[in-house]
Amino acid sequence: MTKWSLSFRLWHWLHAFVVLGLLGTVFLRKTFLSWRDNSEILAAKLSSMQIEISSEQGATLAKALRAPLWEWHVILGYALSFLILYRLALFFTPSGKQNYTDIRAASLHKKMVKIGYIGIYTVLLVMAGSGLLLNFQEELSLVKETTKSIKELHEAVFTLVWIFVALHIAGVVMAEVRDEKGIVSDMINGGKH
Repeated sequence: MTKWSLSFRLWHWLHAFVVLGLLGTVFLRKTFLSWRDNSEILAAKLSSMQIEISSEQGATLAKALRAPLWEWHVILGYALSFLILYRLALFFTPSGKQNYTDIRAASLHKKMVKIGYIGIYTVLLVMAGSGLLLNFQEELSLVKETTKSIKELHEAVFTLVWIFVALHIAGVVMAEVRDEKGIVSDMINGGKH
């Protein structure tokens, strides 16, 4: 019998892809595709071609350039929402709940890891929920102040996701090197009990 079911492994890798995709879209929007920086670059470049535009027109062009990235962010956000619901369903399968059985007998380190995963699932649930609220703010007739609060929450939770991703990768590498050899390959091929 495998340690990790195929459904759990598929969820894990799809989830990793989606979370990294979401983080990547935000990273690109805040850095290389920043509308503020790119509007100045566009205005300067067009000016060198004897085409003058206002700062508002430069901002409009820069925002248009990064719009497809935002569409990907929204699509990945829907995928994250689905994957969170799928993970909740997986909690009721033997493979999905094996990490949370016999938690009292686990070492302090393992207890902290298990609590950490419950924490990140909660954070991701808040991330997906706040993202959906932001995406449907007009349909839900949310007032500006409420939308602003939801956006601040969404961005604060984003920081927690970055921290978790870094800790997760570091933890997996340390576990692989120390006492859980094959932890990565187990999540690929299922491992053995």
